[in-house]
Formats: sequence, C-alpha cells, structure tokens
Amino acid sequence: MRRTRPPGSVRPPEATRARESARAWESTRPPGSARAPRRRCLALLTLVLLSGCTTGPSLETQGSVTAPPGDSRHLTIGSAGFTESDLLAQMYALLLDQAGYKTSMLTVANRELYEPALESGQIDVVPEYAATFADWLNAKTNGTDAPPVGSPDLDATMTALRQLATPRGLTVLDAGRAVDQNAFAVTEAYARRHHLRTLSDLGRSGLKVRLAAGDECVQRPYCEPGLKKTYGIDITAVDPKGVGTTQAKLAVQNGQDQMVLTTTTDATLGDFGLVLLDDDKHLQNADYIVPVVNRSRAGSEGVTKALDKLNDVLTTADLASMNEQVDSWRRLPEDVARTYLKEKGLLK
Repeated sequence: MRRTRPPGSVRPPEATRARESARAWESTRPPGSARAPRRRCLALLTLVLLSGCTTGPSLETQGSVTAPPGDSRHLTIGSAGFTESDLLAQMYALLLDQAGYKTSMLTVANRELYEPALESGQIDVVPEYAATFADWLNAKTNGTDAPPVGSPDLDATMTALRQLATPRGLTVLDAGRAVDQNAFAVTEAYARRHHLRTLSDLGRSGLKVRLAAGDECVQRPYCEPGLKKTYGIDITAVDPKGVGTTQAKLAVQNGQDQMVLTTTTDATLGDFGLVLLDDDKHLQNADYIVPVVNRSRAGSEGVTKALDKLNDVLTTADLASMNEQVDSWRRLPEDVARTYLKEKGLLK
C-alpha cells in the first residue's frame, strides 16, 4: 500500500476532465488544480480561445486527410491543466527537447478547446486517455447518442480511436503500461476482515455495500449497474459525495460508507487507510495513456521514437507516485518529470 499525501490535500475531483464518455463522468479537472507549466504561450492561448472549432479538417473533408507526416522543429505540448496531465506534458517536452526539438507548453483545461487546437496545429502534442478520447471523438463525429466505442479491450479501443482520429489529421501513438481508470477502494481493515482482494471477492461475500461516488453512478454501466451485473455486489445506496473526494474517502474511513469510487492513480489512498480492489473481470474501460499528435506537424518518426521511450517504463504506480510528489510534497511538475526520466535512464 503506497503512502500518499495527507487528507485535506487531495486533488480537486475531476469535475471538468473529459470523462463524460462511457469511461466516467468527469470532463476536465478544474483549472485551479493546475500548477503553472514551465513555459506558457499566452498569445497562443488567446488564439485557441478565439478560433474554437473553426480550423482543422472540416466534416466534409474528413476521411481525405492526405498530407504527409510533418516534422516541425518547434512543437507546442498541451496540458489539460491538472497535475497528471502537467506531468505527462513535461515528460513529453523533455524527451522531445533531448531529441532536438524546441518545445513550448500550453495549458487549456477544456477538451472542447484543446482538441480543435490540436486538429489545427496550434497544439502539436497532448497526453490523452484511450477510451475516454475515443468516446469523445465518437460523440463529436457521430452524435452524443452514438453507442460508445471505448471498451475494456485495449486493442479494440485503439482501433476505434485511430479510425476516428485519422480523418481529423491526428495520429494516436502506441499506448504504454500506465492506465488511469475508475477504481474502487475499501478500508484496509475491511478488506482484511472479509478476505477481499478483488471485486469478485466482494460480490461473493454477500456484504451490503454503501458506495461513495458521483451521483451519476446510479446510471453509469461501469459503476452501480456494472458492479451489480458483473460482480453481483449488493449496492444498497450511492452516497453522492463525488469521485475520489476527501469527503467520499472520509465517509469510507469512518464506516459511513463501505466503498469509494476513485481512480487507479489516486495518490491519497494510503493516508485514508484505503486499498483498491482489483477489477478482475475488467469492468472498466481501457483508459491507457496515449500521446496524440497533429500529423502534419508532429507525425514524424522522430517524434514517435522520442515519445515511445516512455512506454516501456511508465507504470500506473509511477504516475500515482509523481502525482503525490507534486500535490503533497509541493514539487514542480517539471522537476518531478526530469528526475523520473533521469532515474529511468531516458534523460541525460
């Protein structure tokens, strides 16, 4: 069980990160949760805000993007404005700097703004989440009522994501080992007392469970309905205290609730005496971290090789640890990212 920052220093719930897809219900984390990036292009930010969705391939020309992969030597790395996105963006920038590119950073904490900017080339590279981004692009392309294309199957999710991204001039690079997806936690004492390691164990136990989560949990297929159908867990009520909030974790810690919905890179669980139960039947979607690039500016082999280096080393636990260092220890994302890359031998 990893140790994390104290209660009360928990990151704000992801109320605005784009998880309104089948993966979760938060869109992007609030701008207030971001730390300032090392370089910020205010003029570019203004351009993004003014241009909105007016650039990039039009709906009429989707499917006919034929420009060769570009290799601009000055690349803008986008961050969605929360700690984890800042860390990933900083690692991307450091790896690209080492590969001979000149990089700048831009924070746009709203996918409705940064995705069109990525299409138009105002932003060149962003860290994304495979299933969430696939469902977001699917809704944008086929309407909000379109059946979700993100799933627990990474290969199927990546295939669908690339089919949706390519006509928009975007290239989705390979996923690595790190995944930030919904997860469920109980107290360590509760897990030990009832011999729980997995969600299947909890279902077989027959225990009645009050779940601390977002109020949308009662409708989402990967929350209350999925826990009941896939695992047979007896959810007696959903306590609407939010996703991974301090209030929700305290409710489980003090026994008011028995389980909390959080994420796999939550850096606060240990301080509340909580442990994750393994999603052994893969209820949750494959939200593996993937770099997404503008093909005409950053679709080159040089960019791909630089960013692919992270795939073999970065794990979910690594991300949780780095989140902790920024949010609890108050280290700068750039410093944490640089230290990590040097420790892994990826940065000189």
